[in-house]
Order: sequence, then structure tokens, then C-alpha cells
Amino acid sequence: MNEESRGRSGSNYKWVGKVTRRPDGVDKVTGRARYGDDMKLPGLLHAKVLRSPHAHAKILSIDTSKAAALKGVKGVVTSADIPDHPEMAPPYPPIINDLHDISRNVMAREKVLYDGHAVAAVAATTEAIAKQALKLIEVEYEVLAHVLDPIEAAKPDAPVLHEHLFTYGVDPKPEKPSNLFRTVNGGRGDVEKGFAEADVIVEREFSSEPVHQGYIEPLACVASASEDGSVELWTSTQGAFVARALCAKLLKMDIAMLRVTPSEIGGGFGGKTTIYGEPVAIRLSQMTGRPVRMVMSRSELFRASGPTLGSRSHIKIGVKRDGTVTAADVVLWHQSGAFKGSPTGRAMDTFFSSYTIENAKVTVHDVCVNRPKVAAYRAPGAPMAAYPVEMALNELAEKIGMDPIDLRAKNAVQDGGESLMGTKYGRIGLNEVLEAAKNHPHYAAPLGPNQGRGFALGYWMHGGGLSSASVNLQDDGTLSVATGNPDIGGSRSSMRAMAAEEMGIDIEAVKPIVADTGSLGYSHLTAGSRTTFATGMAVINCVREIMEKLCALAAKKWDIPGEDVRWDSGQAIAADSHDLPPLTLKELAGMATKMGGAIAGHSEINAGGAGAAFSAQLVDVEVDPETGFVKPLRYTVVQDVGRAISPDYVEGQMQGGAVQGIGWALNEEYVYGEDGRLQNNGFLDYRMPVASDVPMIDTVMIEVPNPNHPYGVRGVGEPCLVPAPAAVANAVENAIGKKMGSLPFSPPKVLKAMQRG
Repeated sequence: MNEESRGRSGSNYKWVGKVTRRPDGVDKVTGRARYGDDMKLPGLLHAKVLRSPHAHAKILSIDTSKAAALKGVKGVVTSADIPDHPEMAPPYPPIINDLHDISRNVMAREKVLYDGHAVAAVAATTEAIAKQALKLIEVEYEVLAHVLDPIEAAKPDAPVLHEHLFTYGVDPKPEKPSNLFRTVNGGRGDVEKGFAEADVIVEREFSSEPVHQGYIEPLACVASASEDGSVELWTSTQGAFVARALCAKLLKMDIAMLRVTPSEIGGGFGGKTTIYGEPVAIRLSQMTGRPVRMVMSRSELFRASGPTLGSRSHIKIGVKRDGTVTAADVVLWHQSGAFKGSPTGRAMDTFFSSYTIENAKVTVHDVCVNRPKVAAYRAPGAPMAAYPVEMALNELAEKIGMDPIDLRAKNAVQDGGESLMGTKYGRIGLNEVLEAAKNHPHYAAPLGPNQGRGFALGYWMHGGGLSSASVNLQDDGTLSVATGNPDIGGSRSSMRAMAAEEMGIDIEAVKPIVADTGSLGYSHLTAGSRTTFATGMAVINCVREIMEKLCALAAKKWDIPGEDVRWDSGQAIAADSHDLPPLTLKELAGMATKMGGAIAGHSEINAGGAGAAFSAQLVDVEVDPETGFVKPLRYTVVQDVGRAISPDYVEGQMQGGAVQGIGWALNEEYVYGEDGRLQNNGFLDYRMPVASDVPMIDTVMIEVPNPNHPYGVRGVGEPCLVPAPAAVANAVENAIGKKMGSLPFSPPKVLKAMQRG
């Protein structure tokens, strides 16, 4: 696809912004790439986990003696083998990693808190023996009442999950425990004054259900403990350093005694940013002295790993006849799952942050329920914050007779503005995104019978943070680029392109690798759309260090002052006054070890200067009037990508977010029975979109470079999901002419809405 058809203007760079051969492509298409389930070691044992059949129950006793006596069983683990930890003390950070809770999520202690909660684990010589052993473990439960809805769970008479949990931030401190962990508030201005100034007010309620990331590769790991106390762990993770820190702290090991190697990752989307079976596999390996492999089945993934949160919300927005939004107020209830800590901060920062609204207020309640502890899912907290806002804005546009995009442009936040939570924007591309969406042929295309068009806008502030990199110059002039971030969306390609661009060499001379935790300084998760931005800056720093050293080497070789040498297009060039021929990278690399030593660049940074990104989406759907079935017909994503370092990957990210949004909006949800047990714990019953469910997805990349990055990078992986469920939902409402509020808009719900008077 050429630059014009991608909606891109092109650049003067040789490698940045160009489609190049994928550095990991051959291994993946040939099956040579090693994923979490591919690691095999001599003497390997197979681990299986016994899981609770109850949503909420006291554990009265566990008898593992029969399982331990079974021939072929080498080890059995319960919560007694996993260290307990004191509760995290307030104040609480935005992302809560409370070892007290993690310990109980990895292995239930006093109570089981959701269907699928781990109770015990065995390691055996074969999977069949391990499964047989699980049936021999005897657990006595006292079944308790359960609660799944966050509003119901926050009521005073609800079954309490944690007797030690008192609502945080309330004065005076409550005397009774509650499932309501905390309530956070934010806003600006005077909303009552703003509503008094409004000509039209929309007030609605919305809800969404938990949805799973649906990564193709299951969670898998292999742990191998040595007699000296050291442990090697291979695992499918989005953050090897985070996995190392959590496992070591949880098991009370010295961090240096645990080395984590991230495997190739078959999808993550945020769902592989924490730990599940890894500590259990480590403990079983320590007990048995043999490597232990643990792979979760698809059913286990649905029942016991973290989906995104479910939500309930109430929104009220007022607008003048000219389109000025005067006030906005929203209350949101998050299902955090069995343990505290949903992404409340990200939700609050998403509400209304695409717009300049003088009077706005947000309240988010974080509530524990008898469901799996939520995990990140691509812009955690943001899609379900954008959903009620974008639905209400479309209704307001309809009521005042204004074009939906014009309404947003009227209120769009501008360069130098700030988010609702006070994050300052620099140069942003929101105006360009809205203009491109309105001028796109899709927006003016005619619609047929039973068809509707939806529009929504999304915002995401990508992360920065801690990243490390090491770039080594080889004797033949090639570069090895080692980073600590697993490649889940093309980071090898972007690191290679930026390194080659900086160095001025052919891109094929750069070999990117993902290193283990013993080889580099700390690198945070591959998450938050941070990797190309933050880790990319670390790589650029490394290459620039190498260029400085090469210029010094050339000056030494020529016996001239160092300031008389510059680096350009892959070679050292002497000032004109010296009349010396350039020295190429290959020539300098060959003489480096003979004239001082190997040359490498290292960088450990805490990257700041992240930039806001905006994504606008147009969706056409057709609704079957007899069944309520919704068929997406056309989809266009317009997004400010800053600078598309590897445009083919960026296009894939934009399309992937749209596909997931279709699933969130139309099909995907966790379905529980009255007993609190998950009923659709496999892909046959959990309805994710497949190729036949989605249309071709057009992408328009708007490139307004982020001034805080050498190549203008903005995060691209998450903004594209933020508005997607709302865009699809708006299209359905437009097609049927009725309002709906409860995601997903499945055929029975749509049919019921159409049949309303």
C-alpha cells in the first residue's frame, strides 16, 4: 500500500516510516519462534491446578495426602506453601500491586472468591497423572452468598468478600467492612451553574460486562530451580522485569536469584502484565528439584485470569443550541473483581478529556465482586469511560440538529490545553483528526434500509517510564540492539528502524533482540503504548553514544582533534581542513578492539514527555429487523499516530483495536449463572469476532509529531480501542432509531429495543 492510500504524507527519512522486512517474520511463519508452551527441558514435570467450583466459600480443610501418594506425583502446593504478606498501607498508587492480594489470587487462602479460584496444584511426570491427582484432593467448603454487580456489591447488606476491607478515603472511617474499596472524584468548574446555562440536557444510564483479551496463546511458563537457590523462569509475559519483581517479592527471594526470559508472545493486550501460575511453578520446582511446566487451558483463562472490568454508569450532559457543552457529570461503578484496584485513574482521565468543558465532574467507585480480579485490556478503563460520553454527545447533536463531528470540533481541546485530571497537552492532532474524519468519503456515503452510521472520538495519554537498552557494535560493522521489552506489537521493527536511521546504515545491518532480566537494567511493561516512545528513546541514546565513540576513534586514528570529526550517513567525516577520506562504520568497527576496546552504547532512562493521541472512528452497520443481528458493513479509523515508525504495524494496531471494539459492542461478555459460575468459558460460547464478522477496515494515519520524541512518536496501540465500542453502538442506535445502553448489543437486546413502542 502506498503512502497516499494510507493517508500519510511521507517523510524524508530512509527507514523511519517505511515498510521493511519484519525482523521476526521468518521465525514466526516457519514455526521456529518459541512461545511459552514451546519450552521443554530434561526431567520436565507438568503442573495442574485445582480450582474452586464456587463463587464464594470458606475453605474449611484441604487434604492432599491421596494426591501426593499417587505414583508419578512429585509435588503438591497449597496456600501454605505460598508466603503470606501484610496488606498494602494507604495512600494507594494508581496501579495497585498488593502482595497480600496477589498471594491470595495465586492460591486461595481463607476463602475462595470466584469460580475458578486456585486452591491447590500438583506437579507430576505426565499431564494425565497431574489431572488424575487433582481429583484425589479433598476440599471441604462452606458455601457463602455471592455478589456479581458492583452497585449491589456496594450496598450495606451485600455479602462481604474481605472482612478487613474498609472504604478508603471516607471520613470518618467506616466501622463496617465493605466491598466498596474507594471512591475517587475529579473535575473542574461548577456543574450546577453549567446545567443552568444549558438549553438541552441528556441524562442516561449505561452498562458493560467484563470481556476477555482473547489472546490466542494461553498463559504458559516453565520454572527451573537450582540447588544454589537460583531460579530460571521462561514465561509468556508483557513485562519480564515486572514478573521477576512480583514473583521474587511474593516468594521472598532475592531478586538477583531469579532470571526471567520472556518467550515470544501470542497476544497479550494487557492481559499478560501480571502473574498467575508463575509463583506456583517456581515453588513446585523448588520442592521437586526438577523443571516444572504450567500451561493454563482456555477454560482456566476465562475463569481465572483477569478480563477487563464491567461497569455501570450514569451520565448527564448539557449543551447550548450553538453546540457549546456547558456541563457534564458522570458517576461510574467499576467491577474490580475479587480484589481491589481497578483502573479508576485512567477512566477519570479519559472522561471529557477530548473536550474543553468548563464545568465537569467525575466520580468513580471501585468495588470488589465475586469475579476474577480484573487485568489491563488495551487502554484499561478508557473504553468504558468514553462509551457513555460519546453516546450522550451523539444524542445531544441529534437533539440540537448539529452534525456529530461539528459538535465535537466546537468543543475540542486545543494545543496547550489539559485533560480533566490536569495533564497538560503540548502539540496535539485532534483538529486534524476531526477534519479528516468529516472529509472522508465514508462520512458522506449513502446508507440503505436498516443501516446506520456511528461516530465516536477517543483519547489516550500514552506512557513513558523506565526503559533500558544496550546496543553493541560488532567487528563487521553490524549492530545488536537489546531491549528489555517483549515485542507484542512490532517493537523489534521500530527499534531497528530508529537505530538504522540514527546510525545512517542499512536496516538489515541491525539485529534487534529481546533480552532477559539478567542482561539489562530494569524496563517496565510493554504496555500503556509506551514501548516505541520510551524504549525507542533509550535505543536512540545508545546509538548516539556509539557515534560519539566512533568519532573519537576516528580522531585518534587520524591524530586530529575530536571536535574536527562528525558522523554522517554511516561514516566518520573529518573537517574539510584536514583533507582526509571518510572512515566507514565497518572500517572503524574492525579497528576498535585493536585501538582501545569494544564499542557499545547503554541507556537507562525514565522517559517523560508523553503525548496525547486521539482516534476518531466511523462505522456503518446493518440490522436484521427479524432477528436483531448486527452486521458491520464499513469501518474507518482516523488517528493521530505522531510518526508511524513502522506503518504496517501501526495500521495493524488500528485495525486490531477496531475489531476488538466490534466484539465489545456486539458479542463479548462473561455470562454467569445464578450460582455464580461462568457459563461461557470457551471460544465456542464466548463469541469473539472472526474474519467473517468484520468488514475491511480503512485506516487514515494523521502524523502530527510529538515534539517530546526525536522522531515524533505517539503511542498507537491503545487509542484505537477507546472509541470503538461507542462508535459501533452509536451506529446500531442510528440504524434502529431507538436508544440502548447495555453492552453488548447482542441480537436479543437489539430485537427487544426494536420492538419497543
